[in-house]
Amino acid sequence: MRAFTRFLAAATVSAAALGVPAAAAHAEVGHNAAPARAVFVQTNDSAGNAVLVYDRADVGTLSPAGTYPTGGNGGAQSGAVVDPLASQGSVAYDAASHVLVVANAGSDTVSVFGVDGDTLSLRQVVSSGGAFPTSIAIHDDLVYVLDTGNAANVQGYRLAGGKLHPLDGSTTPLGITGTNPPQFLASPGQVGFSPDGSHLIVTTKSTGTIVVFGVLANGRLSGPSSNPPAGAVPFAFSFDATGRLVVVEAGTNSVSSYEVNADNTLTVVSGPVTDNQKAACWIAAANGNFYVANAGSATLSAYNVAGDGTVTLLPTTASTAGGPIDVVASSDGRFLYSENGGAGTIDEFRVNADGSLTSIGQITGLAAHVIEGVAAS
Repeated sequence: MRAFTRFLAAATVSAAALGVPAAAAHAEVGHNAAPARAVFVQTNDSAGNAVLVYDRADVGTLSPAGTYPTGGNGGAQSGAVVDPLASQGSVAYDAASHVLVVANAGSDTVSVFGVDGDTLSLRQVVSSGGAFPTSIAIHDDLVYVLDTGNAANVQGYRLAGGKLHPLDGSTTPLGITGTNPPQFLASPGQVGFSPDGSHLIVTTKSTGTIVVFGVLANGRLSGPSSNPPAGAVPFAFSFDATGRLVVVEAGTNSVSSYEVNADNTLTVVSGPVTDNQKAACWIAAANGNFYVANAGSATLSAYNVAGDGTVTLLPTTASTAGGPIDVVASSDGRFLYSENGGAGTIDEFRVNADGSLTSIGQITGLAAHVIEGVAAS
């Protein structure tokens, strides 16, 4: 843990002024809306959070398309260097419902936007059910929000009519007592559903466990089971094509794969496999491989997870601007975008067939040490 803290503190960072594109007109989503090709970036501004929308061209490059206030405020965890929310998934896009859900950590709320291509319409601002929300999970009509402040918890909602409706009896404590705002090494890292929606998973840092709940038919949770990771400090996760859990472990700068069992336990399949970088925390799947953001090294590492779950580090590393944090792939897996909290930029990459990344551009002028949260359609 001390080494992880030093890696983050040593990250090369540069300040940048916040550049805000002109706001676009709002529009409601229609059932026949054209397929969206956009990237959504959260400003996380404590004086007024907003979502910056960027059009994605056929070649993967981005161009500003609008700015949309969330009606809430951003926040920062105590001790965070380049990742103020110290989480993955603070912005979540649901393609089926054309809805974008955004965490407002500084005002204990979440915002719901309708998405029509590159245009957003704010539909709702609702309580997160706790303090300092930092991660959001969506599966079908069920949404869970991770609150990391004070007594950390998850809160469930039903998504209906393009809005969130709190699910009675779904508020579930995680057994982690902290502060508000939380300390970045003590807060949980991410909440997410298994691909089939049967489990809800939360990674923790201070307790060093991966918490797995069962999801009941009524949307409430059963369990949980607290599972030790293969590496140290489980931070963020994704899933492979078979539904295996793929976790990046910040304390060992590694990736491991797990089977998610029916009884809410995990079985380690492979790992930990280190990338020999610094402060590996965030992970995204793209074109059959997994890409890890190393905040302390200003790099992206690439991994392959084979059909049997074996994790292999690929011989390719891409350089980014200072302090890469959240990473996201386009819906077709052809492009990858790195949100660089230290530099206040978004790096754009093409994903090649061999797993390597080719730089294709960069968005500049965002707020360094402030931005966090990115999603793509």
